[in-house]
Amino acid sequence: MRDLRIVFMGTPDFAVAILDKLIEENYNVVGVITAPDKPAGRGRKIQYSAVKTYALEKGLHILQPTNLKDESFINELTALEDNLQIVVAFRMLPKVVWQLPAYGTFNLHASLLPNYRGAAPINWAIINGETKTGVTSFFIDEKIDTGAMILQEEIAIDEKDTAGTLHDKLMHLGASVVVKTVNLIENDEVTTTLQNDNEITKDAFKIHKDTCKINWNNTTANVYNFIRGMSPYPTAWTLLKQQDENFNIKVYEVAKDMSEVKQKPGTIVTTKKTIKVATTDGYINLKEIQMPGKKKMPVSAVLNGFTFEEGAYLE
Repeated sequence: MRDLRIVFMGTPDFAVAILDKLIEENYNVVGVITAPDKPAGRGRKIQYSAVKTYALEKGLHILQPTNLKDESFINELTALEDNLQIVVAFRMLPKVVWQLPAYGTFNLHASLLPNYRGAAPINWAIINGETKTGVTSFFIDEKIDTGAMILQEEIAIDEKDTAGTLHDKLMHLGASVVVKTVNLIENDEVTTTLQNDNEITKDAFKIHKDTCKINWNNTTANVYNFIRGMSPYPTAWTLLKQQDENFNIKVYEVAKDMSEVKQKPGTIVTTKKTIKVATTDGYINLKEIQMPGKKKMPVSAVLNGFTFEEGAYLE
């Protein structure tokens, strides 16, 4: 059995759960690499990454390089004498870093590779109406998410899953797969499978603000999937056109209504407690939204303080 000395690289909560599982299983984590501290919020208070906060609690050795090719960082990393690197929700590594450890550097990706390579696999799996997804561990190579696969496990996507709920499911599944992968490496029992680019049908490219805008001129199912695939982050949004004003509304929770549609897409239909919006083949019932300058709240609460004028619509 190999004596592992692990360096873990990650930044958000997703990575924390995996690091915690490694510590729980008593693996020897000799260093943690995470993003540099940055100011956040109105007060510009310095904020630590989720991984740094956890690593401080556990007394782990922390590195926060701004440049992964910097000689001083490479020297500090080399001094840890690690022989395995694990990457979860971090950034692209230069070859000088990932080729250092004797037993390799592997990454955990939240999709069934080779599909959904890229920055937002959880969001796009839901947006595209997939019924299953999963996680894949693979050895890193020169390109993004293209390396030889070690383990892959799948999970069903429920019709009511959001990016948030699926994130948590994949986080726990990922922790299990990482530990299984480490165990294989520890026992020198790894077999890998090369990715077949001919099997690629979907990508998971980075999401920007413009990507998050709802297109009401679409089917009910597609709009429903889009909104839950953006919830709670980065959040779908739409523009309310009312008289001479425009209001940017964020949409968090919705339901499908397949009643016969009688209005053009984007038309708002309200009662005292409900709001529904026409699509090409039905309606989307808004359940939880956020008006400008307000907190997100149930639609019934929004309607207590805001009036949707006749002729108002969403685009």
